Amino acid sequence: MTDLFEEKEISPMLLGEEKEPFDDPEYIYELKLDGIRCIAYLEKGKVTLRNKRNKDVTDIYPELSEIWRTAYQRCILDGELVAFTDGKPDFYALQKRSLMTDGFRIGIAAKRNPVQFVAYDILYAGKKRITDKTQEERKKILSDTVRDGENLSVSRWIEGKGKDFFALTKRQGLEGIVAKRKDGKYHIGKRTRDWIKIKVMQDEDLLICGYQPDENGDVKDLVLGYKDENGKLKNRGKVYLGVSKEDKKIVREFAKKNTVARAWFDKYKNVVWLKPELVGTAHFMQETENGTMRQPVFKAVSYTHLTLPTT
Repeated sequence: MTDLFEEKEISPMLLGEEKEPFDDPEYIYELKLDGIRCIAYLEKGKVTLRNKRNKDVTDIYPELSEIWRTAYQRCILDGELVAFTDGKPDFYALQKRSLMTDGFRIGIAAKRNPVQFVAYDILYAGKKRITDKTQEERKKILSDTVRDGENLSVSRWIEGKGKDFFALTKRQGLEGIVAKRKDGKYHIGKRTRDWIKIKVMQDEDLLICGYQPDENGDVKDLVLGYKDENGKLKNRGKVYLGVSKEDKKIVREFAKKNTVARAWFDKYKNVVWLKPELVGTAHFMQETENGTMRQPVFKAVSYTHLTLPTT
């Protein structure tokens, strides 16, 4: 049987579903960090980092080359690469870093804003694969195998009280939490309901400024915006997830008499632009650096003066 450490072919276990906050004594809860998933192979004098697609990313993060010193024995850790700005995870800083290829620029970035590896699971310790251990057992082995050190920390967790923990993360402006069954085993490369994500999302009523049609000319992506304090129309981004048949029907009917020739936002091509009068509600995580929505889902057209024909 081949050795898991020597193979270095691990695809991480994936979150199985998303739920509202809940309390359950059979679960532990920890922060859902806004970073990049990473499997770390630590041995004396060497660190190998692979992303969730099993691409070797070790050279992109030279500041993590010494984290092997935090481990008491050879191990495989599952965790997150995280960049921090003002004490909070900054996904956009990390994303920029992950795309760097020039060694000189990488070196400067590593010194200016070093990335952290946050370990929340362990799959191998010493010379043994431990994926068949329970989550609770693996947490104990993790704390016995790795200590906090420069550029590496071990994820903290609480038992049972998911609602209070979620409320705290929401107040702090963090991404959310993950609930994990205490008796759950680690299933390499599989999506399992033993891990549940509970994300902090926000709703916003936005103006439907236009839509991008599909190959048949029907409504596909909605282009959303809002008016700033000076009444100027600003881009909030596009959304296609969650746009229902009823929403499309409303937009089609509105478009019959309410298209405009001008483009509200130059960023988008092949758009049927509309008078910004329809209001829709979008559900999203947070704003991006340029003010658009991250991971948006459309909930519904929330206001319209239209009287739709019956079908």
